[in-house]
Amino acid sequence: MDGIIDSLHMTFPVSGVTTWVFLPPLVAFAVSFFTSMGGISGAFLLLPFQMSVLGYTGPSVSGTNQVFNVVAIPSGVYRFIREGRMVWPLTWTVIIGTLPGVFIGAWVRVAYLPNPRSFKFFAGVVLLYIGMRLVWDTLAGKARGALVKKGQSPIAPIRMRVTETKFSLRSVEYTFAGETCSFRPLLVFVMTFLVGVIGGIYGIGGGSIVAPFFVAIFKMPVYTVAGAALMGTFITSVAGVVCYQVLDIWWHTNMTVAPDWLLGVLFGIGGIFGMYLGARCQKHVPVRAIKVILSVSILFVAIKYIVGFFV
Repeated sequence: MDGIIDSLHMTFPVSGVTTWVFLPPLVAFAVSFFTSMGGISGAFLLLPFQMSVLGYTGPSVSGTNQVFNVVAIPSGVYRFIREGRMVWPLTWTVIIGTLPGVFIGAWVRVAYLPNPRSFKFFAGVVLLYIGMRLVWDTLAGKARGALVKKGQSPIAPIRMRVTETKFSLRSVEYTFAGETCSFRPLLVFVMTFLVGVIGGIYGIGGGSIVAPFFVAIFKMPVYTVAGAALMGTFITSVAGVVCYQVLDIWWHTNMTVAPDWLLGVLFGIGGIFGMYLGARCQKHVPVRAIKVILSVSILFVAIKYIVGFFV
């Protein structure tokens, strides 16, 4: 019995992390279940967990975090596609915008920010602004995509689907639950490129940060944003993992740059089930509750990064 228990406590050779085998998937399941409802994969919060709890602070933690995304996200994306809640023009705009940013971010992480203290402060300030903007929007009830109206159930109906999508270089329009939404692809492209750089540096995927922007600034319904953000995160995370693996071979340094695949897969296993259940339960959760989840997730990371700069 003691031998079995001891075997569950191991040291991962690439990262040097020593922990219980069941802890990464358990934490990933709990985090991704709630964050996937708002289009955040969970890597957003798993990065601080790895750095602060597991003591994994090297550059390879970014690639490991993206391995989690690659393994975990497809289950959640599948649910959004199956239920007709994937806005494909928005999804492709996110992918095209974030992909080059992820490559640049990975290079910046290895070349200039092996200990990204200053950049974490900058990212924390930006995220604090977005988080507070989302909190204000939630409290004021100004969200354009709010589906709860007088006399209507606060729970989203099951048959809500994205329909009547129109696409041009100047504007994209789509209809969701009888409401027409629109955005300018160029503005989304510029924004997603910038957040792609941030995502590439920290290993949270290019789409992870865009969900709050879409909800708070572009006033898109959170039910239609989540699928596009998750798909964008998945594609850019695949590119990020490849980039960090290549940099480990090409970049001659005493630091480990390649992802810890075993640790990343363990996180991903928990994320698979968490994201699938989160995506499935999303349409049964009031839109304001999802916004609260987004706000708490963002503010938690923002405050941690800002406080960490001064401590």
